[in-house]
Amino acid sequence: MATKEEFIQTIQTAYQFSGTTIALGGALYKGESLPNTLVRVPVKMLNRHGLIAGATGTGKTKTLQLFAEKLSENGIPVLLMDIKGDLSGIAASGDPNNTRALERHQKIGLPYKVTANPVEFLTLSGEKGARLRATVTEFGPVLFSKILGLNDTQSGAVSVVFKYCDDKQLPLLDLKDFKKTLSYLAEEGKAEITVEYGAISTATVGTIIRKVLELEQQGAEVFFGEPSFEVDDLCRIDLETGRGMVNILRLTDLQDRPKLFATFMLQLLAEVYASFPEEGDLEAPKLCIFIDEAHLVFSEASQVLLNQIEAIIKLIRSKGIGIFFITQNPADIPNAVLGQLGLKVQHALRAFTAKDRKDIKSAAENYPESKFYQVEDELTELGIGEAFVTVLSPKGTPTPLVHTLMCAPGSRMDVLTPMELDALVAKSKLAAKYNKVVDPQSAYEILNAKMQQAQLAEQQAELQRQQEKAQAEQLKQQQKAQTETAKRKPEKTIVEQVLTSSVGKQVTKTVFNELARGLLGVLGLGGRRR
Repeated sequence: MATKEEFIQTIQTAYQFSGTTIALGGALYKGESLPNTLVRVPVKMLNRHGLIAGATGTGKTKTLQLFAEKLSENGIPVLLMDIKGDLSGIAASGDPNNTRALERHQKIGLPYKVTANPVEFLTLSGEKGARLRATVTEFGPVLFSKILGLNDTQSGAVSVVFKYCDDKQLPLLDLKDFKKTLSYLAEEGKAEITVEYGAISTATVGTIIRKVLELEQQGAEVFFGEPSFEVDDLCRIDLETGRGMVNILRLTDLQDRPKLFATFMLQLLAEVYASFPEEGDLEAPKLCIFIDEAHLVFSEASQVLLNQIEAIIKLIRSKGIGIFFITQNPADIPNAVLGQLGLKVQHALRAFTAKDRKDIKSAAENYPESKFYQVEDELTELGIGEAFVTVLSPKGTPTPLVHTLMCAPGSRMDVLTPMELDALVAKSKLAAKYNKVVDPQSAYEILNAKMQQAQLAEQQAELQRQQEKAQAEQLKQQQKAQTETAKRKPEKTIVEQVLTSSVGKQVTKTVFNELARGLLGVLGLGGRRR
């Protein structure tokens, strides 16, 4: 059995690092606090990602808060996913007379320092804060298809939509743009795309539209659009204090909409990976992202999405980004992702059922073997604010597992009041930048106008056809009437023909003159006789 002195020597050696470190707490040996046995994590290794796990009420949130303020103190920006809405207190200073915190730090051997942190509040929906949006174009056809869970044929149709919009300079900003373009290419624009892009079947269109509607039902329409959020805004440093900005994304209204949460997270990670340059091994991360209630990311994700997340987690550390998952049990994290997490902070687990005991046994196997602890048994005995900790040394090797009394956060361990929150949002530069309502002309409006013009042209052509038809019918009726009139007119008699001829007219004139002179003679009106 290892002795106390051997334990102290092991911990002091394993957790004594050169360079900048963050003190997480003090080592405990059989429940006893030990002097000069601080548990530290090298700042330069925080891009190797991490896990904070434990049952409800065991101290996960306070550990997350501690990490956020320690990173900020070292000039490292942080992004926190606040699912439960209990992280806003990071913006305010803690209570310097907090008895429990003072006693804890006395045991650890560190002074308790209270501090406020520069905070920016963000939101995906109607929460208070700067609105985060992304355009459909920024997702790209591959990621957008994976989010919708489409097969190869359906993904091909999505690629046609993106290619057509790119070629025709149609901005693809929100979901209504995508749906309008997809419907247009399957109907009015079918002839236009068949030769160059290939036709899209109505069955494929119907399936994709239903997938988009499912996403919309979880509120995704508020996320897609402009102005698009620039991920560089997550890496700001407060000019007054030199602290890294703590960006708190308020997601309290997304607990029952895991599809939207997973969609946002995947897009954010993909955008960060695509935007940030390769950095190699930095002395400190450029940004650390903490994903609370991480099971929401994975519970609704398809295998394709899980593969995408795994690939990003593996590669994004070279961009200087550290990602930390906070959840109740390590089993909530897929093994492929869990294997990429270098830092692990395991708070207590509770065994109420046979499944709980099985999960605890599995959780214990995720940590380095220890000659000082029976990890499987002691996981259920950890007190509030206590945890098993292992980190990566600068050489990339895991440190021995150590039972740690975690430091207390120096910021407020409670939420801000509504008035305090309103005051911070009111002076936010990001809120002023991103909360403007913008609805520029995009694919939806352009295709609608095009379809209306085509409809108007068709109506005019139809009106012209009707007019020409009416004119033709009128001419036909006139010709028919003339023909009927000609048929009804009687022919002249022989006498009429003679009388109307030139000879007949002369004879008629002569006879008329003789008759007139005779009549005048009888009446005695004729001229004098010679």
